[in-house]
Amino acid sequence: MFPVTDHVVKTPRHTSFYLACGARDAPPIVFVHCWPELSISWRHQLPCFAALGFRAIAPDMRGYGRSTVHPRQEDHALEHIVADMIELLDSLGHEKAIWVGHDWGSPVVWAIASHHPDRCHGVANLCVPYFPKGFGPRAITALIDRAIYPEAEFPAGQWEYQLFYRENFAKARTVFEADVEATVKALFRKGDPAGKGRPARTAFVRKDGGWFGGRPAAPDLPRDADVLTEAELSTYVAALTRNGFFGPNSWYMNPEANAAYSENSVHDGHLDMPVLFLHGAYDYTCETVDSHLADPMRQSCPDLTEVVVPTGHWMAQENPVAVNAAVARWIAMRLPTVWPG
Repeated sequence: MFPVTDHVVKTPRHTSFYLACGARDAPPIVFVHCWPELSISWRHQLPCFAALGFRAIAPDMRGYGRSTVHPRQEDHALEHIVADMIELLDSLGHEKAIWVGHDWGSPVVWAIASHHPDRCHGVANLCVPYFPKGFGPRAITALIDRAIYPEAEFPAGQWEYQLFYRENFAKARTVFEADVEATVKALFRKGDPAGKGRPARTAFVRKDGGWFGGRPAAPDLPRDADVLTEAELSTYVAALTRNGFFGPNSWYMNPEANAAYSENSVHDGHLDMPVLFLHGAYDYTCETVDSHLADPMRQSCPDLTEVVVPTGHWMAQENPVAVNAAVARWIAMRLPTVWPG
């Protein structure tokens, strides 16, 4: 019913490219992607929510695609990324939006909710729950499931890979960039029920001296057609080849600044608006179904709806029907006054 169109909003501090679908004057719903994705990661959501009467928006985030790739690691701290999103909302001419985030997009949406609640009708996030003290190794170490990740072997549990970025930033970037197509094919894979109760591969990155078992490049695996088509693979590869992984990986380099930013949250980080969280049943890095990882979110979000989706980490691409249904149902039930018409 509506085409997906390209747009750019420029300010003196940042340029955001974004995709849009739906009537311009419709209530906005903004989809925020994660590492190392693009606005097209929400290709299944944009036409669906436009057809439901929303103005569906998906930006290329700071450091990605056709948005500004800033030159310093500290330029990719959450405070700057949240400012990008508020400028984007201002450009749309709306005071409030429904915000939806995935993986690293989730801390962005959580931070919008905790710092700018007046700009939110409600927030929905996939995979990464809310941590009022900030998303980073220090905040989540106490929540690691030590039955799966013994401290002597995995000091930071499934988050070992985040420490690897801090310790070996150049090496991590070099490995990802050595064969970008192989990197994308290796990363974008559907969930596997057989991995339940076993350590996530992200736990081995420091032990192995790098991603992909310490290899100098990603293994050349077949494309997972349940997640990406050939055309979508080409789009990811072109963007990540053009820009490299400096911007995406820099998002991991600011835990101290992000923690300090979280201290400025309003209402002590308490989120009173309607909140939706989608658990990935087979997401073993962000394992929230059986662990205590989601407990801080439950304590800080009194109007919380939780749904378990039978997917791995890339749920919006792996099972868009389930994701779209969960988000639409939540809006209809918890935000009826925002529902178009």
